[in-house]
Amino acid sequence: MHLDPELEAFAPLFPRSDLSDPVAERKQYAELAASRPAPDTTGMDIEDRTVPGDPAVPVRVYRPHGSRGALIWLHGGGMIMGDLDTEHPWAARLAAASGATVVSVGYRLAPENRYPAALDDVYAALCWASEHAAGLGTDAGRIAVGGHSAGACLAAGVALRARDENGPAIRFQLLNEPGLDDRQDSWSARTFTDTPWNHRAKVTSSWRHYLGDTPATPYAAPLRATDLTGLPPAYVSAAEYDPNRDEDIAYALRLLGSGVPVELHQWPGTFHGSQAILSAEISQRQLAMLTGAVRRALAD
Repeated sequence: MHLDPELEAFAPLFPRSDLSDPVAERKQYAELAASRPAPDTTGMDIEDRTVPGDPAVPVRVYRPHGSRGALIWLHGGGMIMGDLDTEHPWAARLAAASGATVVSVGYRLAPENRYPAALDDVYAALCWASEHAAGLGTDAGRIAVGGHSAGACLAAGVALRARDENGPAIRFQLLNEPGLDDRQDSWSARTFTDTPWNHRAKVTSSWRHYLGDTPATPYAAPLRATDLTGLPPAYVSAAEYDPNRDEDIAYALRLLGSGVPVELHQWPGTFHGSQAILSAEISQRQLAMLTGAVRRALAD
């Protein structure tokens, strides 16, 4: 591997895991999240809410002063880890830098709650944000969906579902390093067995926990979708040393081939989740591009 020099020193510090023990993984993930620098929340209101659903879905709303558009934001964690607290640093930074109201969703986790539980929670949050746009101080015509890793998979899946069910209008989808294909047959998925933070065995465990014995559908694994027409414009970001890389690029190209506007970035020398290393110049550029894409998409 030829990692970016600023990232290389940090790569060994990312804990090695294979998601075989979800309870232990959640504890480790929470500890890692707690070690990140606290975000600056000056100039925004933050409120915990509950979205009607079966069961109800917890969300945390980050509302910068003067915001008009909204981003339904979905945390990563392989479908088994993460919650509103672990995602707080990223959700707050997204809201501050993009100017959008961020609705961070505490969707149900696998393996206790397998597919489609998480997708149902996300869809409920999307419908709620659309129906209550005025109360959130946003505009129902300016709603985006987005996420990182497993959350980006859910964002792509909910965009497909909203299209097919004539659900709420989605202006934009932000897909950061998504896992999109349970089949894992791309070159990067087959080859990257020892890359930092994310590797083939970890991806395999994630899909097994999420799907169980349920066959994957396009809403679960969006690269399986045969029709990508009519989907919202997308920003797709891939890390060079990530098993998800090739499916991210393939999905972006298929969206383009279906008439969907796409901005695609493949970041050289990076690995899955390396944008968490905030001191690295390439991470700062990645985050600036992510938040800038949201800001532009939700502008007038």
